Amino acid sequence: MNKALKPCVAEAIATFAFCFIGAASIINNAGLVGIAIAHGCMMAVLISALGHISGGHNNPAVTFGAWVGGKISGQMAGAYVVSQLIGASVAGFLLLQVFPESAWKPVNLGTPGLGQGVTMGTGILVETVLTFFLVLVVYGTGIDEKGTWKTIGGFGIGLTIMCDILMGGPLTGASMNPARTFGPALAAGYWDNHIVYWIGPLAGGALAGLVYGRFLIKH
Repeated sequence: MNKALKPCVAEAIATFAFCFIGAASIINNAGLVGIAIAHGCMMAVLISALGHISGGHNNPAVTFGAWVGGKISGQMAGAYVVSQLIGASVAGFLLLQVFPESAWKPVNLGTPGLGQGVTMGTGILVETVLTFFLVLVVYGTGIDEKGTWKTIGGFGIGLTIMCDILMGGPLTGASMNPARTFGPALAAGYWDNHIVYWIGPLAGGALAGLVYGRFLIKH
């Protein structure tokens, strides 16, 4: 039990921190570049600090991709996802206490949403592609034993998140992470197009798991 508990706690803490800082940057109106930097840098730091304990998933899409690629058991994957959602939810409700309603209400507590004129289908496609890039980098720098985990793992993943947000932020908010969307959505009661942020990231994570975990990786 203790063996499973420690990585789950690490996943909960890291996902909490990522969602708290990321959503706060949106509430604070940091701008697209500022939001990208906040998300990317925070994830890079968290992976560097806690990645050796849990693998640094901090994202149900990454965990799902790792499971599809055969790199984590179904039981542990489920425990990871629950831990991530708990951490994200705590972050969401804490943000309600930190910011006045006048600050968080206009941006739905930093919950990602579709841009003007973006359909659900387009949103799913964008989230799928962006998450595929992200999970592919996670595989190459963190999951693959021949990758660069101890050197640039956190940096590479954080930089990918920055680039994805700069591209997809105006379209979908570039969530790439169901927990990142779920936590603020739960606290704010904002569920518009929520399914987009599960279908897209999980599809992208699964595709990366198949491509890298089942084909590109060297056994």
